[in-house]
Amino acid sequence: MQLKTTKLEGLSEKIFLDRYAMKDPDTNNTKVGDLALVLTKDDPKFPAKEVGEIIARNGRNVTVKLRSGETVESSIEKLTLTKEKTPEELWDRLAKAMASVEATPEKKKEWTEKFRYILDDWKLVPGGRIAAGADASDELTLFNCYVIPSPHDSRGGIMSTLSEMTEIMSRGGGVGINLSSLRPRRSLVRGVSGSSSGAVSWGGLFSYTTGLIEQGGSRRGALMLMINDWHPDLLDFITVKQTMGQITNANLSVCVSNGFMKAVKEDLDWELIFPDTSDPEYDAVWNGSLDEWKAKGKAVKLYKTVRARDVWHTIIESAWKSAEPGVVFMEYYNQMSNSWYFNPIICTNPCGEQGLPAWGVCNLSAVNLSKFYDAEKHDVAWEELGRVVRYSTRFLDNVIDKTPYHFEENQENQQNERRVGLGSMGLAELMIKLEIRYGSPESLVFLDKLYGFMAKEAYLASAEVAGEKGSFKKFDKEKFLQSGFMKNMVAEFPEVGAAIQKKGMRNVTVITQAPTGSTGTMVGTSTGIEPYFAFEYYRQSRLGFDKQLVPIAQEWKDKHPGEELPAHFVTAMDLSATDHVRAQAAIQRWVDSSISKTANCPSDFTIEETKDLYELAFDLGCKGVTIYRDGSRDVQVLSTEKKEEPKEAPAAAAEEKATADESQALNAISSSLSVNAEKKAEPVFDKEYKRRPQVLRGATYKVNTPFGMAYITINDLDGIPSEIFLNVGKAGSDVFAMSEALGRVCSLFLRYGDHGNKVSLLIKHLKGIGGSGAIGFGANRVESIADAVAKSLEMHQQANAHAADPYVTAAAVPAAAPAAHDHSHHDGHDHSHHELNELTQTKDICPGCGSASLVHSDGCKNCTNCGYSRCS
Repeated sequence: MQLKTTKLEGLSEKIFLDRYAMKDPDTNNTKVGDLALVLTKDDPKFPAKEVGEIIARNGRNVTVKLRSGETVESSIEKLTLTKEKTPEELWDRLAKAMASVEATPEKKKEWTEKFRYILDDWKLVPGGRIAAGADASDELTLFNCYVIPSPHDSRGGIMSTLSEMTEIMSRGGGVGINLSSLRPRRSLVRGVSGSSSGAVSWGGLFSYTTGLIEQGGSRRGALMLMINDWHPDLLDFITVKQTMGQITNANLSVCVSNGFMKAVKEDLDWELIFPDTSDPEYDAVWNGSLDEWKAKGKAVKLYKTVRARDVWHTIIESAWKSAEPGVVFMEYYNQMSNSWYFNPIICTNPCGEQGLPAWGVCNLSAVNLSKFYDAEKHDVAWEELGRVVRYSTRFLDNVIDKTPYHFEENQENQQNERRVGLGSMGLAELMIKLEIRYGSPESLVFLDKLYGFMAKEAYLASAEVAGEKGSFKKFDKEKFLQSGFMKNMVAEFPEVGAAIQKKGMRNVTVITQAPTGSTGTMVGTSTGIEPYFAFEYYRQSRLGFDKQLVPIAQEWKDKHPGEELPAHFVTAMDLSATDHVRAQAAIQRWVDSSISKTANCPSDFTIEETKDLYELAFDLGCKGVTIYRDGSRDVQVLSTEKKEEPKEAPAAAAEEKATADESQALNAISSSLSVNAEKKAEPVFDKEYKRRPQVLRGATYKVNTPFGMAYITINDLDGIPSEIFLNVGKAGSDVFAMSEALGRVCSLFLRYGDHGNKVSLLIKHLKGIGGSGAIGFGANRVESIADAVAKSLEMHQQANAHAADPYVTAAAVPAAAPAAHDHSHHDGHDHSHHELNELTQTKDICPGCGSASLVHSDGCKNCTNCGYSRCS
């Protein structure tokens, strides 16, 4: 078998070496000629690493020649030493590891070669935990994510769940927890003669602990929290993220039933209930399943009757504001689930693509569809794709027997059901090669054909393995074939039903569509089933701030200089939200688990449109839905005309979140105050703090910044600016916190005494402060949030100066920066639609590289600069 050499460069190589290559933990072994990652920025919050070769060593000190050609001095303590340098070494390890569980030497040899074939050239991209852990350590799980049982409703039960969550996360796995087993807020706790703080408050504990856990030195813990639609704390859960600091390290979703959706459509009342905790068998019987509780004839207590549409509106409004909570149609999910008859789905993993029972696991890998374009036929390379899908199904089944198990319950559950999740990446790239526009009617037909084919091949492969090795332990042929998914599968592909009838089924489920953020970035293709987030983006490097393109778009532009990209080159923000959901539904038909997919919406997407979108997802058979509206949560302040003074927050929290740029701004203000204080020869100015009147009037300026769209409100006192509100980014993000801190300090400075022309002084110290990037060109260039404030103050002063002149109109006042929908830049440059989409996206600070490049895509937060992902 002829295998070619694959070379990784730039960001791809860095991700590979940092996350997936086998490491040598003892850096004392460092020698000249070794390839290593060197810590070039030793910052506990925003470290930076670069790839380089060791060219000299003197004791514990080393000299490293970076890929850029630069030479740096470092120490062995700041090195990450890898045993594997190339993908070929990784593929050899994984092929051998997964084939090692085969029964005979002949089978081991056969499947080592077949697995090596599918891994070559990244045709199959293993899940991150498989790549990092297989034959690398007996301590690392090969499963990406887990769902653990709902906590027992007691202090001991909650602590036990916390311990299980911590143990799993520390070994590299993400965790999903359904909180519905916990009694509601203010309900009686008889043992201590007190009342419960409620399910949501305990969710805060799980969230806080998640933020403390670092997995293998490369990523933080990942957590999904869910609650069922009947729980009395439902409304608190839906709105919890609107209060900063309560739950900050978890994704949230509501488990919605068919009955609730019926109540919404028919405008019926909805009861929020919970088991009667005074039942003598409550502690022994209650496990979070209301159906099981009722089946035992147990009583439930009605806490509140609400209008279903009011609850639904609260979910929709919160999702519109902040992209959370997501919704999982859990009753429908279980109706479709192949494990419906023995193992109900209770929660999903953190990214939402895998609904799982208690002690269930995600076992993930992705077929790289970009590798299956037949240029001669201008079609999918169907035969090779089918072969790779079949071999990949066995590859994932072998993971179940290869991985270490740290909880017996996980091992028992996985042996009972042998759940695997084969997904895909590179879909958008394949469709561009086929000249099919993502989201078009033609694309829906293509997606049905493509994913139906893959599901058929995977199920035939699982049945084939079952004939050889046996079915999963809980396999019941008649009941298995009665699931909603299997009825559709057998109706479309009778040969699948025949194979299962004859040979059985090795795996309870086979298909999952995960986000593949880091792995997709590493191999250089589109991630998950998503369209490209953008074709044009900005990247800060030692060579400067420049524009880059996705390779397939760059290749087309090189061949067609001066021409616009064709219509089939489409990005996430080019599509309507309905396009996103219809594509998801087309693929969901052939996914027996679920899908990590985000419906990206423009900033002016309305609450009513969000409602229609969520209901469309339910009607089309999606198992869940999540939207991300560009600029989410900006409207929380701007939705009312009343300007209220923000509540005070601990100064330490704001200082902790401030970045270097804004620290410079705060220092500039502080120094200006001290300079004026030291000039005793100057006239003595009024030092009285001017308290805020009940009503102030001013203006709000919309300015594009490197962190996304900023809304800067400047209010006047006696005709002079005295108050600044800054709204940038999502509430709860680092950008939001640092901008709020800057606004408060500026307001304090402006209202404290009369130091002469304080507005000009503030502009002087804030203007031109630069950060990791900039937006715009020429006079419209905005260097940072501080720079945006200075430009807005300048514009405000000009507006005030002309206010008394009736012949001066608003159009005469120069703009500070391009508005979100202003496509007419006056800087001599022709900006494409794709570039503007990228420029106006709301961004946060990346924990990986510290740049303003963390964006919401693929159902997660991913860095467009360094490849960091919160989900991998």
